[in-house]
Amino acid sequence: MNIVGLGGLLNDAACAVVKDGELAAAVEQKKAARRFQPGQIPMDALGACLKISGIGAGDVDVAAIVRPFTWGSEAAFHLILRETFPRAEVVVVEHHTAHAASAYYASPFESATVLTLDRAGDYRCGTRWRADNLGLTLEKELYAPDSLGELYGRVTELLGFQPKADEHKVQWLSTYGDDRFADVFRQIVTTGQGGWPRLDRSFFDEGRHSAGGFSVRFYRALGLSDQQPVPEDLRAKVAAGLQRAVEQTVLEMAGQGENLCLAGGLALNVLLVAALERSGRWRRVFVQPAAGNAGTALGAALYAWHHACGATRRVRFETLCLGAEFSAEQIKQVLENCKLRFRYLLTSDEAVQTAVRELQDQKLVAWMHGRTEFGPRALGNRSILASPLNPYSTENLNLYVKHREPFRKFAASVPEEAASEYFEVGPNAKFLATVGRVRPAHRQVFQSAILGEDLVRVHTVSRQENPLFWELLQAAGASAGLPVLYNTSFNLFGDPLVSTPRDAVRSFYSSGIDTMFVGNFLLEK
Repeated sequence: MNIVGLGGLLNDAACAVVKDGELAAAVEQKKAARRFQPGQIPMDALGACLKISGIGAGDVDVAAIVRPFTWGSEAAFHLILRETFPRAEVVVVEHHTAHAASAYYASPFESATVLTLDRAGDYRCGTRWRADNLGLTLEKELYAPDSLGELYGRVTELLGFQPKADEHKVQWLSTYGDDRFADVFRQIVTTGQGGWPRLDRSFFDEGRHSAGGFSVRFYRALGLSDQQPVPEDLRAKVAAGLQRAVEQTVLEMAGQGENLCLAGGLALNVLLVAALERSGRWRRVFVQPAAGNAGTALGAALYAWHHACGATRRVRFETLCLGAEFSAEQIKQVLENCKLRFRYLLTSDEAVQTAVRELQDQKLVAWMHGRTEFGPRALGNRSILASPLNPYSTENLNLYVKHREPFRKFAASVPEEAASEYFEVGPNAKFLATVGRVRPAHRQVFQSAILGEDLVRVHTVSRQENPLFWELLQAAGASAGLPVLYNTSFNLFGDPLVSTPRDAVRSFYSSGIDTMFVGNFLLEK
């Protein structure tokens, strides 16, 4: 049984394949190609997934597609689907149903409460479900315009960032603020029966089309004159007020119980995930790490597996490394076509030991191995690495490689069995989907990665899931006494995570990265 899931077709399109009950592939269109027309099938992502899975379009039994999926005629779109998948049954999945399926069916739980939150999807911007016995029962819905995602986007624009793209910047900025404006945002996000929000529209002026469209009342609540830009010394405090209000509202929406699953764009907010983990209201929390629109492709495929196909066996969700990988011959061909000088390392152990020496010499290292990660985060296959023992690592990464704001810190990747020695963190750190705390004895070592007082982005690495990256961390520990490396995504200038060797070469020579490993090929500047 071959199932293709297609999601995010109007924004952040992606494809996923479940083949004979196994998650075989998942690829975003923006990583497979730089071109995409919203409202069309992401053919490059689809082609990559079919190739990885070893099947053709004619072998697809079920094509599960997530609403909304086209700007044009749905009848015309259906004809395109029929032409693309000539013998497949078409299953249409509602947007938040796909989010919920991606969270529950990928979780380790037999029963759970499922909460999905985003800006908007088919008019809804939030849902809560009861999940058990492989069924999903809708309990409650939240409709636009009472959207926490919309409010987060408005504040993103107010602070001078790009809405629908830079909300993560507001999240990180909030770690440097305080609670002085939390009550202002709690007035905006009033809660009714069951703790579900209703946005007070008097804080918005729909005639204003910039700076988030806030009204005179909002500016007065901040102590500012009408439409005054937020002063630099208040930016983090405004961000923190928003973050606190969103966290408290979501805690009320979720309620309490044994198991909680999360998905939707707001679930990409790792501070929110950490707040739920630490609230004591839930015994276990699982966030589907590719929680945004792209992840609905995964949800559609899993939904079809259980509902259209009637399968009772769960599809294992053990890794996000579900994209393309490249052979030594393919890599060599690209490097030679680009007229580059390189050295081939004969074994993986030689590559690991060479990388450790480069990191000890305070070099910034690009590390590209295995399959491309699905979702927005680098998990050791498409990463830029630095040693925490390098006092200039964060500064160099921000200024000379990523060209981004100093309040944005880097993740600390650590073998899962060593994580508790350095950090306090939950199981969602496996996918970089939460934040942890630095233990006091190690605060000085990780000072350059600390957010606010003691928060740090932690990535726990298991030997089973990513043996080569695990070996690299262990080798760093054996050499320097610290099995931790700073890890950030291998991409530049707002581009998606690199996927191909050619992507890697372009980013390497456009940045301040010192050394790059592409498979067993070593390139140095």
